[in-house]
Amino acid sequence: MRRPVPDPVSPGEESVWAYPRPPRLEPVGQRLAVILGGAVIAQTTRGYRVLETSHPPTYYVPPGDVAAGALSAPRRGGICEWKGRAVLYDVAAGGRVAPGAAWAYPDPTPDFAPIAGYVAFYAGPMDACWVGEARAEPQPGNFYGGWITPGIVGPFKGGPGSMGW
Repeated sequence: MRRPVPDPVSPGEESVWAYPRPPRLEPVGQRLAVILGGAVIAQTTRGYRVLETSHPPTYYVPPGDVAAGALSAPRRGGICEWKGRAVLYDVAAGGRVAPGAAWAYPDPTPDFAPIAGYVAFYAGPMDACWVGEARAEPQPGNFYGGWITPGIVGPFKGGPGSMGW
């Protein structure tokens, strides 16, 4: 399968095709917020984002900035070739439950040690996810957990026909 043609980039925008592989971890100073069932279940200005070729950023929140009781007990998740073995959480708030809608790396690889235990959320099952004042849209498909905000340019991996990128 051929690599797709990156969308045009305007000043102030980031192309996911300029993100590195292996991925890069960087701190995020903007407020990250996750809302489910009308409740703010996670909010921080101490998050991180992971940038990987063809993917919108994936955001990670310190576990202390996730509302008590919002996450189920962890269960075994998949393995990322870059970050290591993940655990999955069900997310609950305001009478809603989103099964398997969050994950973390309790013991990540050395390059990703700063996000040990930090929690990432799939945007699709949530009421809303925010990066600063921008409401995030979920990455296409139901496998990857990136958040698409204004200024992030694709095309994005995850939709039909993109698994071979």
